[in-house]
Amino acid sequence: MMRLSDSIEQFIKELLNEESTEVELKRNELAEYFGCAPSQINYVLATRFSPDHGYLTESRRGGGGYIRIVRVVQAGSQRLMYLVNDRIGDSLGEEECLRLISQLKEQRIVTADEAALMASAVSTRALSVPVPDSLKNAMRAKMMKSMLMTIASRNRNQIQN
Repeated sequence: MMRLSDSIEQFIKELLNEESTEVELKRNELAEYFGCAPSQINYVLATRFSPDHGYLTESRRGGGGYIRIVRVVQAGSQRLMYLVNDRIGDSLGEEECLRLISQLKEQRIVTADEAALMASAVSTRALSVPVPDSLKNAMRAKMMKSMLMTIASRNRNQIQN
């Protein structure tokens, strides 16, 4: 059974198909359609349509209020370099890593097999060594940056060939 948040996310992503990079919605109409409170719509927007997920949201409150969601279109290598240089700091938790990997797979920057390997490399199981979590998170950040640099390099080579 699909959770309400997942259903709302999927609905919005279907509206943002390949051709459309922007959609405008009315929060109350969307809440009515899904039979939920407008705050549930806000939750989905905040957690699944943030800049880290590749989206910008803009909203206007009031009677004629709306929500505009814009998918930020970046080429694969450009997106990867943003992640390496701006998004991933010196520390990255497992959940954050898995979210980034999922986005890369969704955006077809990595294959499902590559995503599975990446997720395995940053998993708690792979890092089950007797060191503090802060060190494990620092290792995850370095590993993610290294993997992303390799993928960006591969993508550049494919474009040149």
